[in-house]
Amino acid sequence: MKTITLSLLTILSLIIMSGNLVSAKDEITFWTTEVEKDRLRIQQDIARGFTKKTGIAVRIIPVEENFLAAKVTAAYAARSLPDVLYHPIDFTIGWEQAGILDARSSTEVVVSLGKETFSPGPLDLVWVKNGYAAVPLDAWGQLLLFRKDLFRKKRLSIPDTWDHILKAAKTLNNPPRMWGFEVATDPGQTYTQQVFEHLALSNGVRLAGRTGDPNQEINLNTPEMAATLRFYKALSHFTPPGNISWLHTRMDYLSGRAAMIIWSPFILDELSGLRKDQPVLPDIINKKPGFLAKNTGFVTVIHGPNGSAQYGQVNCIGITRDAAKAPAKQWVEFLLSEGYLRWLSMAAEGKLPVRKGTKVAPECFINGWMDLDFGVTTQDKISRFYGMSVAKSMTASVDGLDRWGLGGVGGARGALVSKIYGTKIIPEILKRFLDGELNAEEAARLMNERVRALD
Repeated sequence: MKTITLSLLTILSLIIMSGNLVSAKDEITFWTTEVEKDRLRIQQDIARGFTKKTGIAVRIIPVEENFLAAKVTAAYAARSLPDVLYHPIDFTIGWEQAGILDARSSTEVVVSLGKETFSPGPLDLVWVKNGYAAVPLDAWGQLLLFRKDLFRKKRLSIPDTWDHILKAAKTLNNPPRMWGFEVATDPGQTYTQQVFEHLALSNGVRLAGRTGDPNQEINLNTPEMAATLRFYKALSHFTPPGNISWLHTRMDYLSGRAAMIIWSPFILDELSGLRKDQPVLPDIINKKPGFLAKNTGFVTVIHGPNGSAQYGQVNCIGITRDAAKAPAKQWVEFLLSEGYLRWLSMAAEGKLPVRKGTKVAPECFINGWMDLDFGVTTQDKISRFYGMSVAKSMTASVDGLDRWGLGGVGGARGALVSKIYGTKIIPEILKRFLDGELNAEEAARLMNERVRALD
């Protein structure tokens, strides 16, 4: 009787344990920095489609990007990481090297979907010695926006070189009515790093030799860096005083008080004049939206004395070390296939497809993106509103996006990049230079010392 009772209890325990295991694998947790209400609604819609197809539920947890690094660090220490993590590439290599992200799982996803279906640039940026630290999901290339109407009036050249930029800034500067070129000066913002890094890259400034060479020593104390600092300070003379942030530059350009700014393509939405919640310089004569959009030119690649570059941001989706690997990989593959165009539709102007298509239809996601709407109150297609040439140049630019310390075997200095962005030491020293505390050579030397100390 005892033997039978024990056997029954054992069987019952196994059934309960088995049920718990199934439940654990039937739901995965997804952390996302796309926290806006309408974007969360789209992600939940994608998750419902995934659950209907696979039976696996997705618990979506919104995390503000400014707090993401701290929350991931805390979750890693507590062994409570999510299964899947959407994040900017600034952290990808560092998190993989720290054991937070599982490169093997991400690599298996890339191989399954087809490496050839991705843009090579973003894939190269997440490459580590044992595969891919995460899977690129979307990207944007930074733009220099300029007022074409004002440039035509003054017969100025397209501001795609340092000389052309500086000449136009000086010519068009008429404060406080018009600022010639608003650069970022707020030391506490990633935006300042992004704008400065774009100009530094355009002059051949690298963390350590060429991207992809992890063996060279960090060297920011160069004549090219000092020249970049002096150029940035020259532009700051045509910028409003104070700590200028992303919000300030955007507001001034949209209201017609800035002749040039550097911004992400997310501004295309507001620039269009289709949003009633966003004031924009009106067309006084025709009383129609889109005046500023039609009179704005876009420069993707900036040419400096010693190089050329377009700064780019890639957002990735990583599978963590604590993940339920099989369902996590299914979710990532779904986001990059059936759910991909829906994901990109959250903000088509700033979410360029890094996966061009499928093995069967190599251009289907590029073509699909061209037909996506942007705008809130009123919607239109980027390819129709801004023109097919602008849309094609935006998607084509994904292949050549450039960044400090990313790309090449081992991610070059990817872990260091995470620390640079996390500490914001470059914007901090840049601000001290702009305020006159340091000269260009002192600032370059201090940047070099502080960055080396992080390595």
